Amino acid sequence: MIFCTNKMLQNHFWLLSVAVVIYANDDIYWNCICLNHYCEQDICTGKKCFVTETLESGKSTIFRGCYNTSIQERCTSDMENLRVKCCNNHLCNEDISLFPPDIEVSGSNIILMTVLPSLLVLALMFLFAFLYWKLRHRSRKRSLARLNDFSDAGFLKASTVGDSTLGDLLDEYEYCTTGSGSGLPFLVQRTVARQITLVECVGKGRYGEVWRGTWQGENVAVKIFSSRDEQSWFRETEIYNTVLLRHENILGFIASDMTSRNSSTQLWLITHYHDNGSLYDYLQRTTLDSISCLELAVSIIFGLVHLHVEIFGTQGKPAIAHRDLKSRNILVKSNKQCCIADLGLAVMHSQNGDYLDIGNNPRVGTKRYMAPEVLDETIRTDSFESYKQTDLWAYGLVLWEVCRRTVINGMVEDYKPPFYDVVPHDPSFEDMKKVLCIDQQRPNIPNNWSSDTVLSALTKIMRECWFQNPSARLTALRIKKTLNKLKNSMDHTKQEC
Repeated sequence: MIFCTNKMLQNHFWLLSVAVVIYANDDIYWNCICLNHYCEQDICTGKKCFVTETLESGKSTIFRGCYNTSIQERCTSDMENLRVKCCNNHLCNEDISLFPPDIEVSGSNIILMTVLPSLLVLALMFLFAFLYWKLRHRSRKRSLARLNDFSDAGFLKASTVGDSTLGDLLDEYEYCTTGSGSGLPFLVQRTVARQITLVECVGKGRYGEVWRGTWQGENVAVKIFSSRDEQSWFRETEIYNTVLLRHENILGFIASDMTSRNSSTQLWLITHYHDNGSLYDYLQRTTLDSISCLELAVSIIFGLVHLHVEIFGTQGKPAIAHRDLKSRNILVKSNKQCCIADLGLAVMHSQNGDYLDIGNNPRVGTKRYMAPEVLDETIRTDSFESYKQTDLWAYGLVLWEVCRRTVINGMVEDYKPPFYDVVPHDPSFEDMKKVLCIDQQRPNIPNNWSSDTVLSALTKIMRECWFQNPSARLTALRIKKTLNKLKNSMDHTKQEC
């Protein structure tokens, strides 16, 4: 056998040799076309003429030649990219074509054959996605139309036994809410939002505005978020609609909606309305006695414990850290109990799989209430306990604000925010970092607080909330037990008197 020097030709001969059996008595020789690297002339003489053709990277390579071994079979080999054929006759291998003419081995055709199926698949995917969206959109329009018909017929406006109230709605729909246990079903939320009349603006902040609105003669609070704080609105809506948050010391959620007013889109969060406003506003105009001071402190920690504790079961809730606890984010109810509001920065944690949901809000907390580990950036952001510990730091500062407005021996301090005497009105990150991390200062505790049973106990709690080491701080549950015990003791003493 004549062996080729070209590697590809050697591969062809290897495949060719698989099917060959040498004749014993075959001495016929033929003239064959020779088209190889080893060919010295265009014609060679051998017992067999052969042709090989390969398709590789969109190109065709054809070899023609002869060899001197005797072949018993027809000497053909058909593979995906290689075909071989032998023949017995003079110049019989001259015009043999092994691949069909319609398989033109050009680079453009190969690319087209490869890309076209992918394009067809993508087109089908887009078509199905579009059809799915159209069906969902049509279904949603039908649902809203039915809901509007119910509304026009008196749904959410009156019942056969009298006018429905907001409380009636919350009780009636508690079993069919979206899981929050504190709000209405999504479609009902949108209907309530459309029926609200804004009455007066009761507060403004960096997030937007808070309005007092009316629905069916009842007051509701409407928090209108600015467009730059869309993530906070989305986060609060997400938490309220997925978590069991119904608790007397958590602001009651009613509805959330994206509505259009004055040719612009507004993001609404609708909650219960409390005439006393925030704890910050309340302390500006109100002085406290020891009992009312303790009541405020207890109600705040009750709400914080409910946030921090995970409730297991089908109607449970994950643990939540607030991350922006301050007197402006705590409201005072008519019964002088507090409820915690503004969950736009909240973090959720579930022990099932150790899941930590930090959200996607670029906003940071209020600098004046930031814990030292947040300011010096040593907080463990992958640990839920770390976020709870920052809440306890802030709780200690809120206690300090409340205690300053408590009358002791006929004397009371003016309201002041924490660190009012060492940082500017709007402190920077660096201002707070110097005070807390470098100088390690804490709010001043007046000496006369030690003469009052309640304020003395609250002072001890404050100091244990302000440890530089976060893990040394008290937990919300520990504080709740301590204050509950103190409250029961005070109530017992009051009854005896």
